[in-house]
Amino acid sequence: MTEINLRPATGKDSGAIATIYNQGIEDRIATLETNLRTPDERRQWLAARGPRHPVIVAESGDRVVGWGSLNAFNPRKAYDHVADFSVYVEREWRGKGVGSRLLARLVELAREVGYHKLVLSAFPWNAGGMALYQKLGFRTVGIYKEQGKLDGKWADTIIMERLLD
Repeated sequence: MTEINLRPATGKDSGAIATIYNQGIEDRIATLETNLRTPDERRQWLAARGPRHPVIVAESGDRVVGWGSLNAFNPRKAYDHVADFSVYVEREWRGKGVGSRLLARLVELAREVGYHKLVLSAFPWNAGGMALYQKLGFRTVGIYKEQGKLDGKWADTIIMERLLD
């Protein structure tokens, strides 16, 4: 495998982050989101993030091939130690270990900034994602039946968590 470097995302990465996120939206494998993103929107999104919600990118050479982020789970104070996360990998780089590297680093970052738990909601048909989450110690805690609509059809999501202590 080509060497992959992980680093904090910058505004210069907003175009690549938008492209990769849009692939996840279009492929219907990673999100209930249906609105495509623009580089400008992603630049603003990056600029609005605080230290507890880092965004990282995976790059091969000078090309961004994936990104990940720690996200607020819930605005209530009681949830300050729980984070949601995102991991997106460029289509031609899926299945090559990029997602594993990104998620392992997000787990490290979550510990560093004081999170106790990471949670996620995933599509049951995303076999690659499900394998990744299980490989990195996430456990299934339930299923949200008919959580949202994609292309006019109800979609279930699997809820998973990992304690970080």
